[in-house]
Amino acid sequence: MALKARLISTAGMVVFLLLLALAGCGNGGDLPSGAKASAELKSPEGDVMGAVTMTQGPNGVLVSVNVTGLVPGGHGFHIHEFGRCSPDFSAAGDHFAPENSGHGYLDVDGDHAGDMPNIYAAADGTAQADAFNDAITLASGRKNSVMDDDGSAIIVHEKPDTYGADAGAGGRVACGVIVPD
Repeated sequence: MALKARLISTAGMVVFLLLLALAGCGNGGDLPSGAKASAELKSPEGDVMGAVTMTQGPNGVLVSVNVTGLVPGGHGFHIHEFGRCSPDFSAAGDHFAPENSGHGYLDVDGDHAGDMPNIYAAADGTAQADAFNDAITLASGRKNSVMDDDGSAIIVHEKPDTYGADAGAGGRVACGVIVPD
């Protein structure tokens, strides 16, 4: 009987420790839910096209976009690895992938932290969308933080993402550097 009680208490302790570890995984425990960041989206000519707001939650970040001036239809929407848009949008680098994982929700190698769902512009060129990204945080000092030493940017692409290994989203039509609010 004593052995059985010890096994149950050991199993209970393992579950408790796992739950305790998971409780801090979302944002590192050092950033309160509700912390915010934003990015002003600009065209290659420097015209303001809209904004992205980011709100830290206990298990990831809510990303909201409101953009104008797009061609109607789908557009890839990604977090990129550097907080730079100038001199041209290539300064933002590749998609944000701190774990060096593959690209795309449908890729057998999995997606990376910068993958976001496509956004869709209406006939008037406006798009509004919310997406929840549980692979990023606004907490500095974390490997998956979009607020790391070199920052991060949001890019809107000319075509929709394929969600496969090759994004196929085409050129970059809007860029914004993510800054804390």
